[in-house]
Amino acid sequence: MISRKSPSNGRPKDAIALLKADHATVRHLLSQLEETTPRAQKQRKELLARIGVEIRVHARIEEEIFYPAFRKAAKTGEDDKLFFEAAEEHGLVHTFLPRLEGTPSAGDLFGARAKVLKDLVEHHAEEEENELFPRARKLMDPEDLKELGILLADRKADLMNGSLKRRSA
Repeated sequence: MISRKSPSNGRPKDAIALLKADHATVRHLLSQLEETTPRAQKQRKELLARIGVEIRVHARIEEEIFYPAFRKAAKTGEDDKLFFEAAEEHGLVHTFLPRLEGTPSAGDLFGARAKVLKDLVEHHAEEEENELFPRARKLMDPEDLKELGILLADRKADLMNGSLKRRSA
């Protein structure tokens, strides 16, 4: 078995723990971005670049691995609704992120768009953490969630190592 260890306890992270950790990372980065001023152009650009990578990689692993597994395990119409809402919210972020990236970092419009992105991401993460993930825990076996966590971690590492850029080009 491939092992993706959690630094805190030595056990493999399950899919939900990995995705929640990603949410925490992006929330932190978005909070930092929101606190910047138009004079901090370099910091804004650096933070936004990192946020862009984190969001795109996270969305990709959810869309390729976690969401299909959830959909396969779904048993009710409510489960399908959770799946479709999450996928649609990803679409909003995929549309809005490039808009922010194309906004000059020295202006107030950048700050406003950064706030909107933060609101979109926080809303989506809260819905996943409060609705989708608890339902996934009920639908999926703990061992299956650990295996999904391994798949997610491997795919994330692959994307972070550059294949996301190659495939987007």
